[in-house]
Amino acid sequence: MRFTSHLHSRIAMSWVLLVAFILSACGTLIQEAPGGTPTQEASGSAPTQEAPGGTPTQEASGGAPTQEASGGAPTQEASGGAPTQEAFMLRANPARTGVFPSDGPTTISNKLVWYIPQDLAVAGGVVYGRGYDGHFYATDVRTGRELKWSFKPDGAVFGVPTVADGVVYFGSSREGDLRDGRLYALDARTGQEKWSFRTDGAVGFSPAVAGGVVYVESSDGWVYAIDARTGQEKWRFKTGGEVADVPAVADGVVYVGSSDGRLYAIDAKTVQEKWRFEAIGVGFPTIADGVVYVGSELGWIYALDAETGQKKWTFKTDGIVYPFASPVVAGGVVYVGNNDGRLYALDARTGQENWHFQTAEDVIVSAVVEGGTVYLISH
Repeated sequence: MRFTSHLHSRIAMSWVLLVAFILSACGTLIQEAPGGTPTQEASGSAPTQEAPGGTPTQEASGGAPTQEASGGAPTQEASGGAPTQEAFMLRANPARTGVFPSDGPTTISNKLVWYIPQDLAVAGGVVYGRGYDGHFYATDVRTGRELKWSFKPDGAVFGVPTVADGVVYFGSSREGDLRDGRLYALDARTGQEKWSFRTDGAVGFSPAVAGGVVYVESSDGWVYAIDARTGQEKWRFKTGGEVADVPAVADGVVYVGSSDGRLYAIDAKTVQEKWRFEAIGVGFPTIADGVVYVGSELGWIYALDAETGQKKWTFKTDGIVYPFASPVVAGGVVYVGNNDGRLYALDARTGQENWHFQTAEDVIVSAVVEGGTVYLISH
């Protein structure tokens, strides 16, 4: 199953080797890992019906927090733009562009401060993520040791948490039963459960929050829109397979891939399908400047018109583009890696290759762009 393969990718992702290099946005090597080589190269349906929803559970049906946090309240823009420093979302924002709104570090050190091999979110000086004991933790970012609070969900925690408007959102699945999943909303300061929402499948990836709505997938094949304040279901949309994907939201449209080999564009107000695009092993979408960028397990990168779904251009890499290595867009350039160890920089308008950088291992997760610098992990 695609969901299972994604979980395997995520487990491997937890043990990635950080490649000690930083690339400038123009492709110049600043610091290089052994074996890394930059290379300059100039190549060239009808909507489904809504169903009665899952049931939100109000106020602390899970475990109680053990200690109160002292962090500030995170905030998140509702328009799909970049979150503030007090918020965190996988690949920076609901549109999943991968561009973070800061200048990045001013110095680079090879010293490891601390290490947790799990999917984490960082906001307001606090690290949020799961532990090996099944608890969800909030920890001081400076030391990795000072516990703010902990919470015991009813199941295993999956995916990178999202922090927005003072709330931490994450998904789970009951141990041994992928048919029983929940989306949790915890107070970011105290760890108190605000609500949880049950689905009929595992909630395995990072929620998107925009306009007071939480958008999340489930392996039951539905895409859910949940009221961020109350936990009540606003709507659900049925795809043709398991939805083991990270939803992206931009300009009132939700974009999500499914194991049926389709990328869906769903109107967030009418819940009507705007369009669908078919590609084998379609990955996680990124939206920038009216264009949807998405990779596939066959190595293709697609640029689609966000309004119509029509192809603007395609680019073929020399390997597999893993779902977690989905494109990042910054400054008119699309950055994407694959399992041949290359990071490609493509012209966002034409799809022409500007350059590529060769690492020593597979690129299995997306790059991050911050302050004109591209950061990359290889495995």
